[in-house]
Amino acid sequence: MAEHPKKVHRIGIIMNGVTGRMGTNQHLLRSIVPIIRQGGVKVSDSEFILPDPVLVGRNPARLQELAEKSGITAFTTDLDALLKDPNYTVYFDAQTTGHRAASIRKAVAAGKHIYCEKPVASDTATALELYRRCREAGVKHGVVQDKLWLPGIMKLKRLMQQNFFGRILSVKGEFGYWVFEGHSIPAQRPSWNYRKEDEGGIILDMLCHWRYVLDNVFGNVKAVSCLGATHIPERIDEQGRPYACTADDAAYATFELEGGIVAHFNSSWATRVRRDDLLTIQVDGTHGSAVAGLRECYVQHYGHTPKPVWNPDIEQPVKFFEGWAKVPEQEVYENAFKTQWELFLRHVAVDGPFPWDLREGAKGVQLAEKGLESWAKRCWINIDPL
Repeated sequence: MAEHPKKVHRIGIIMNGVTGRMGTNQHLLRSIVPIIRQGGVKVSDSEFILPDPVLVGRNPARLQELAEKSGITAFTTDLDALLKDPNYTVYFDAQTTGHRAASIRKAVAAGKHIYCEKPVASDTATALELYRRCREAGVKHGVVQDKLWLPGIMKLKRLMQQNFFGRILSVKGEFGYWVFEGHSIPAQRPSWNYRKEDEGGIILDMLCHWRYVLDNVFGNVKAVSCLGATHIPERIDEQGRPYACTADDAAYATFELEGGIVAHFNSSWATRVRRDDLLTIQVDGTHGSAVAGLRECYVQHYGHTPKPVWNPDIEQPVKFFEGWAKVPEQEVYENAFKTQWELFLRHVAVDGPFPWDLREGAKGVQLAEKGLESWAKRCWINIDPL
């Protein structure tokens, strides 16, 4: 019997800013390149979606190097010319936050579908403006919300579906690690992260993440109390020059969620890790608790909960780490960025569901903005619906 011809949706993607750390590693090398190598996104046995990317940046030498590394041979420094090309229907933005809005406006005006990194913008008004532009232009749009597809968080969601926790009482997140200042050991993050004038700061960066994690997994955020800090006052930039750190490098935030759940997240680039992972989230409920890292998740049921007694005069008899069971691997987990890329490509090509649009991205910016306001005013701030 003759084999039916396969239907291929070829989607041209303008990938702007992929010479940066996140753009190179997560979006190009660990998402788009593997999707191409696997033969595209499978819609059915006879229908596939195949991305056709072109790399965009400001440095031709870096683009050439990235093209050789990735096998994606098309690259350019001329974004404006590329936006006129009808073969490219999707615009992806992984630039630094301050450059994002202007490029997205041009891409929307050119009729391109929009997919972009977070934060969508550095303020809520601009983020909502970009959302409205996309809606009025009739283009599809989405924002990266990668942590929803981390194996550890997906395991938490499965436990919730199974009613493992009973009534959830609280959520406690610990995120961060020591980012070297650069005086002797080179820094492992770019210097703009620590300059407020370049839209840096951990509050703008991480509260956008915590907004979509809390909203999508545990309950909508109703209010925030946030204290920021700039613990390291001086760092060394990429040219070896000292600079003043004008943005926050740590945030200590408490959130009130729907249903009476209290969440607290510590985020810091000035802390040393003595926990299971760079991010851990502990969920405590009436029936049980769980602690999830990026990939693993450990649980303790009510029936296995020890009964400690406070007595600092003797060695602690309870070995607290021993009372937890590891959640087994029950599913196959791919790179979180790749998973969301495949969903967005389905959304563009065959109208698959994709609720993580630019309005959702604006919610993250709103929480960051309210967190900064809370810090400045030293008070609780309500989070109104957008």
